[in-house]
Amino acid sequence: MNKLKYAFYPGCAGGTTAGEYNASAVSVCASLGIELEEMRGWNCCGASSAHSVNHELSLSLTGRNLAIAEKDALPMAAICPACYVRMKDTYASVKNGLLSKDEMSGLIDMPYSASHDVRHILDIIANEAGLEAVKKLTVKPLKGLRLVSYYGCYLVRPRELTGFDDTENPVLMDKLLEALGADTLDWSAKVDCCGGSGSFTDTDMVRALAGKISEYAAEVRADMIVTACGLCQANLESRQGSNALPVSYFTELMGLAFGFDAGKWFKKHIINPLPLLKKKGFL
Repeated sequence: MNKLKYAFYPGCAGGTTAGEYNASAVSVCASLGIELEEMRGWNCCGASSAHSVNHELSLSLTGRNLAIAEKDALPMAAICPACYVRMKDTYASVKNGLLSKDEMSGLIDMPYSASHDVRHILDIIANEAGLEAVKKLTVKPLKGLRLVSYYGCYLVRPRELTGFDDTENPVLMDKLLEALGADTLDWSAKVDCCGGSGSFTDTDMVRALAGKISEYAAEVRADMIVTACGLCQANLESRQGSNALPVSYFTELMGLAFGFDAGKWFKKHIINPLPLLKKKGFL
């Protein structure tokens, strides 16, 4: 297995509200030969407000992180879709000449030349390590676990920045979960909005959006919603309503299928998935 190395950007949620996402991603990537070296001195990327309030600030925040990764001569890996898209936008702006290298370097007081790309961890696992490698490491197939893959707004949009999956009907997470032995279900809400950071300003709106997503998942008799975003996970888990489904990160389920002690991650969830997983015979 070829060794893949990335400058790892955990983002603000990676060490806090999405700590289980961070830990499970690092663990499963190590098993797949993907080394995630956490960047030294990284800062908040500014999502989701900085780019709406101050364009120069948004470029400075993301540009500094990109320059840190470039200094180590490594492409960047991000777990948060919002962080990923903000970094990708800045990278593309410099790479395509919309913002000159000198202008960016002046903003951040560091050299930056857009020499290394930015990838989301789902893209890296599925397309670099590969689904066959995932299958080989699966010792506890998730057979009979009915899952819906929730991509949310940012992960595959806009197409000109992301490009690793279809923007309206993405399938990469589905294929990855199927490689773990799970049953993935077709449903209509895989790229619907969960409300994002609106949870802080308009709870009723987010509750309505999350409730709808949960209803669509229940319509296809899903056992669990699977996501690749810390904010989506928090919104769906805390705002679904009375008939709430467990919401887990795809990396946690990878760890479970790989035979890791995944219970340490699942214990952190508001909606406890452990009874479901025990009932299905996975724990």
